[in-house]
Amino acid sequence: MSNDKRIVTIKDLTLGGGSSVAVQSMSNHSLLQTELLICQIQALAKKGAHLVRFSVRNHNEADNIRTVVDSTSLPLCADIHFDYTLALRAIESGISKIRINPGNIGSEKGVRAVVDAAKQHGIAIRVGVNGGSVDRSRYTGAEEAVLVESALDHVRILERYGFYNTVISIKSSDVLTTIAANRLLAAKSSYPVHIGLTEAGYGYKAFIKSSIALGALLMEDIGDTIRVSITGDPLQEIDVAYEILRSVKKIDYGINIVSCPTCGRTDTQIDLEKLAQSIDSSVTETYLSEFREKRKIINIAVMGCEVNGPGEAAGADIGVAGCGRGRFALFNKGVICKKLDQDEVIDAILGMVKEYLSR
Repeated sequence: MSNDKRIVTIKDLTLGGGSSVAVQSMSNHSLLQTELLICQIQALAKKGAHLVRFSVRNHNEADNIRTVVDSTSLPLCADIHFDYTLALRAIESGISKIRINPGNIGSEKGVRAVVDAAKQHGIAIRVGVNGGSVDRSRYTGAEEAVLVESALDHVRILERYGFYNTVISIKSSDVLTTIAANRLLAAKSSYPVHIGLTEAGYGYKAFIKSSIALGALLMEDIGDTIRVSITGDPLQEIDVAYEILRSVKKIDYGINIVSCPTCGRTDTQIDLEKLAQSIDSSVTETYLSEFREKRKIINIAVMGCEVNGPGEAAGADIGVAGCGRGRFALFNKGVICKKLDQDEVIDAILGMVKEYLSR
């Protein structure tokens, strides 16, 4: 997210030039599963995705692109390999961005046709190189250098035809390689960069690896748009992406939950994990769009006992701390407002958040 980056536009989304880091995901439904695909895109948009990508494998699938595009105001990216005519179909069907590699999309004539169509319709092109897609017979040397040179060669093909509305993506399934390659790319290119750890795996392992790779790069101001790749429900990708961005102070809105790990002092009548999750999900589902619109962030502390509870609650906008027998003390900027039962906490906090947003 550097100010000296080229600016790339994708419908009403801007990358580079100091713009905020955009969050994206990819649907795991086929275009032939049109209704499922549309529902998933809408769910991802509600979660806060700025862009969603889906694959286009053949012309039967391409027939459904217009239906999907017309179903949402969200910028959409068509992921296309090998057949340049699919890219032309996607552009004609109103797609906002295509993901291709000019070196494998077809003949020189095909590449020129795609570039001309993209320029005519104001479409962005993402050039993506993964560790598993590099031509090893052509590129040799350190892995990060191989990935960067491969990507830049694809970019040069687009530049040859006067195309510059380009986003570059370099990914590996290895954390250190991904970091090294994107550092090298940032030193060699001014195009906006899409960062992510490809084939990161599933569950907490994917979360940890992606957080290390993306967090390290974002703290060096490398990365204009991110995707957290997870084997499973892509809705999880949005949650993790925003948590990474909040943790490295790249976004200034949303809900930040501080909760203790619990210990033997926690009242046995209190299920603190369940409470913290319920507070997070309830506030997020009710007010996330308003936080985004008003550019506000709220810190909520959920603590198990009276030892660290008051101190943590004092540093938060809203806090709750266990005070024995299933009861909680509710804090407003560190000052106790009232004491209440666990089943009263959620409604009380939602009411305080509403008041906070109205200021």
